[in-house]
Amino acid sequence: MTVIRVLSYNVHKGFCSANRQFLLDQIRESIRSVDAELVFLQEVVGENSQHAAELEDWVDESQFEYLADTVWPHFAYGKNAVYDHGHHGNAILSKYPIISSENVDISLYRRSQRGLLLSVIEPGIYVICVHMGLLGWERHQQFNLLTKLINEKVPKDAPLIIAGDFNDWSGALHLRFKHSLKLREASLQANGKLAKTFPAKRPILRLDRIYFRGFQALSAKRLSGEPWRSLSDHCGLYAELKLHLPV
Repeated sequence: MTVIRVLSYNVHKGFCSANRQFLLDQIRESIRSVDAELVFLQEVVGENSQHAAELEDWVDESQFEYLADTVWPHFAYGKNAVYDHGHHGNAILSKYPIISSENVDISLYRRSQRGLLLSVIEPGIYVICVHMGLLGWERHQQFNLLTKLINEKVPKDAPLIIAGDFNDWSGALHLRFKHSLKLREASLQANGKLAKTFPAKRPILRLDRIYFRGFQALSAKRLSGEPWRSLSDHCGLYAELKLHLPV
């Protein structure tokens, strides 16, 4: 592996932005068309008995298994938001074997349940799927928890990819990724600016990102227009990352 194709996508639990249509089949076809080897998903449903009873086209298996299907044989799920009728969270789909995985709870108050899904994929690449909170103080404390996780679990010389929905509309958190963690961002390196990804119908906020170290971003693009603008409330974000091989 020298180049890895990465997709990050908040799937909005399989519903369109207005929550009126269940579009998981269309989402599955769309993410397949990208041909990414590594997929970071946010707001993916593990179980929802209420929707299962109400919707004829609801899938019986978990959404991350349904989306992975035969394309991504390896996957991990982190249960973040838990309620009486089910749960949802982050997921990582991979064409490469996942060596280990763990989910870290970074929820800071009851109505905002968040997590960091850390996995290690062959050949020793560390990947973290992130969905941070809506409030500024919340995100900054969650960044501190992310930093703690990296310091404790990720070797200093290991390749690292952190992708997801950062909800960092102000850009303040981005500066901490750049200066404190010394990470680069794919759209910024490839295109000179962070990608606008929300709302999908007319993107104005730069919420979704792909950060990394040990790689070079060969390309990055926001997945907008049809069908993406009619699926989730977020655009997908795609990047091709070239692994820096040891000399």
